[in-house]
Amino acid sequence: MPWYKNRRGERLWYEDEGAGCPVVMIHGWCMSSAVWKYQFVNCAGSIRILAPDLRGHGLSRGISGYPDFDGFANDLIDMIDFLELPSVVLVGWSMGAQIALQACSSLSGRVAGLVLVSATPCFTASDDFPYGLADKEASGMRLKVLRNIERALEGFHTRLFAEGELNGHPSFSEIEQLLAAIPAPDTAAALEALDTLVRTDMRHLLTTIVVPTLIVNGALDRVCLPQASGYLKEHIHDAEQSVFPYCGHAPFMTFPMQFNAEVIRFTRSVCALNA
Repeated sequence: MPWYKNRRGERLWYEDEGAGCPVVMIHGWCMSSAVWKYQFVNCAGSIRILAPDLRGHGLSRGISGYPDFDGFANDLIDMIDFLELPSVVLVGWSMGAQIALQACSSLSGRVAGLVLVSATPCFTASDDFPYGLADKEASGMRLKVLRNIERALEGFHTRLFAEGELNGHPSFSEIEQLLAAIPAPDTAAALEALDTLVRTDMRHLLTTIVVPTLIVNGALDRVCLPQASGYLKEHIHDAEQSVFPYCGHAPFMTFPMQFNAEVIRFTRSVCALNA
């Protein structure tokens, strides 16, 4: 069974399929490795996909310590060390993108490339970063989780997609079932991770990124605004960007073939550079 132990001796779950250049896919808030279903199904013949359940999420329960970005990133580094991977591509979605940014600076040349999906350096807006959610929206999310996490996540799942994006989509029912099957974290873990998101500003890390970087985002994202992806493109040296025109926050679910092609193309290009 795919478990690894972090530096505290705690067991965390990860999925491992395929062969080739290792691609570590990091899920977002209140999700699990299950969100990468269409990547496991369609990419494992081209790349090796490793997808952890973050502490407090999925099967990685009962982990001590605060679920902040240091803890998330340290667990990720411990998995890469456990698997003795000399070089990886990090693919982070939403909160997972911030974890990838945090881990990248600590992996000492072992990151071949970085893919930031529906990402932002700051989840909430401020005077000098207007591309985040308003404080009242973040506070509203917290209150909903506190009242009833299952109902809160049902509403959050709706916001993952642009208005009308799933209408007539061939995988509509499958995507709904996939999200419904992901177990909700404990309320405390969900709130602590949300609080971490709200207070974290990673803009200072952007100029330190020196590896090839691909930014992928939907033009109609309602969670991490498209302008935030544009900000990342502007502030990460020589980053490239792929914008999905009619897409919300989860392009790897609603446009999996296009998304997978982008990730495989990028992975092959950076692996060739490091061969």
